Amino acid sequence: MRPLSGLDAGFLYLETPETPMHVGSLCLLEPPAGKGSYVEAVREHLRARLHLAPLLYQRLTLMPLDLGHPVWTDAGEVDLDWHIQHRKLKRGEDVMTVAAELHAERLDRSRPLWQFTVIEGPKVLALHTKVHHAALDGQAGVALAQAMLDLSPVPRPVRPPAEKPEVAAPGTRELLGTLFDSTLGQVAKIVKAVPDALRLAGQTLKQAPKPTLASLKGLRQRWLAPRTLLNGQIGAERRFGAWRISLREAKAQAAALDATVNDWLLLLVGGALQRYLIGRGERPTRSLAAAVPISLREAGEAAQGNQVTMLPCTLGTSHRTLKGRLKAIQAQMQGLKDATREASSLIPTDFPSLGAPWLIGGLAQLAAKTRLVEQVPLPVNLVVSNVPGPPVPLYLAGAKVTHYYPISIVIHGLALNVTVHSYAGELDVGLIAAASAVPDLAPLIAAFDAEAAAILAEVLAPKPTRKLRAKPASAPNPRRRAGPESAAQAASPDPAAKAAPRRRRPAAKD
Repeated sequence: MRPLSGLDAGFLYLETPETPMHVGSLCLLEPPAGKGSYVEAVREHLRARLHLAPLLYQRLTLMPLDLGHPVWTDAGEVDLDWHIQHRKLKRGEDVMTVAAELHAERLDRSRPLWQFTVIEGPKVLALHTKVHHAALDGQAGVALAQAMLDLSPVPRPVRPPAEKPEVAAPGTRELLGTLFDSTLGQVAKIVKAVPDALRLAGQTLKQAPKPTLASLKGLRQRWLAPRTLLNGQIGAERRFGAWRISLREAKAQAAALDATVNDWLLLLVGGALQRYLIGRGERPTRSLAAAVPISLREAGEAAQGNQVTMLPCTLGTSHRTLKGRLKAIQAQMQGLKDATREASSLIPTDFPSLGAPWLIGGLAQLAAKTRLVEQVPLPVNLVVSNVPGPPVPLYLAGAKVTHYYPISIVIHGLALNVTVHSYAGELDVGLIAAASAVPDLAPLIAAFDAEAAAILAEVLAPKPTRKLRAKPASAPNPRRRAGPESAAQAASPDPAAKAAPRRRRPAAKD
């Protein structure tokens, strides 16, 4: 029995029929050799590996009267016929459309919070995955994929699970004891962090200049995003699209611009989104901004659960030149990294559990009913995430994964999410949007193509070279009297005479 952290549980409390809180992917597959049902092969493959990832065999157990965060408990027998489903494409159906439909459906909370769907059609084999965000973040998702996938068509041998003793479902007394223990632990962490938080706040206030009308206006320009068609109430229907570029090409362009791949990505997304909005009749007066997830995990850590924070970053679209946009992105990203480094231990990923489901869930429902996101200014326009993945091809039950497109979450106020996953030398970009705001993703994907071409043209443009001016010959100084040797050299027609050294007079003898 493991309690959820406040951040993990928050994804449960914020979930509504219009805003499912699961993440996943669409993997395009190369059919394996041999015949037989591929969906049955996947079920058998995962049946032997459930023990490698706890989230696959754990389910939620709610607190009595929903007083606090739920806990993860053993689900017992996992029904793989339900968790691994099969979908055949109908005539005229597109795999991207089916992925969007599947991603719009909420998960059953009475079961482990994951579901995979094998999609088959003429010349199409794909796998759609979804796992509730309460169970994992992007980095933990990569670790899950590495546990389930193989480096060759022949699955690697996996040690069978150890026999687990049967454990009875926790009773009310045990659950309430866990609730109060975890609440006390969370309060103790907060109290312990107060001195460091006060010290950091004091340093920030000392360094901050005195507020003026101009500085307050500048804060508004920096921290509030312009309202666009992406920033309103959304419905339940989704649109999904994908875009791809070579990782080598992305790295080469980033290096040519003296930027990181992440800077290059934000530059690309900002330019593409601006093109798309202009095409739909919107021209934001201030710079667009993105919410950028920043991992709080230590290197090599892949534990279940979320260890991430979300920070706003400008996309620099108020600048007219590509270099101006990039400079604005780099400046703010560096500031965010410095701030996260200094305050990483103080960024909350947990909060006291007692009463949280009622409070946060009630506030979320109230905000949705009152359409609050349409009444208040927002700091960002969309979410942009970059998740590093495996550099080599992977296989699932003998089938090669050729494309690995991530699919994330959209919520009220943020109707577009762009998530990038590096895989086998490529950057696979997944775009998920609310259909109420973005009825067709094709124009946005075309804008990605156009912006990528513009960045490439900037990279390939010849660099201006500074022309060296010929130094004019200096005029003779009329005030300086020429000596006998100088006069003789000037009058001599032989150029060598000008360069001849002066003879020294012999020293006088005693």
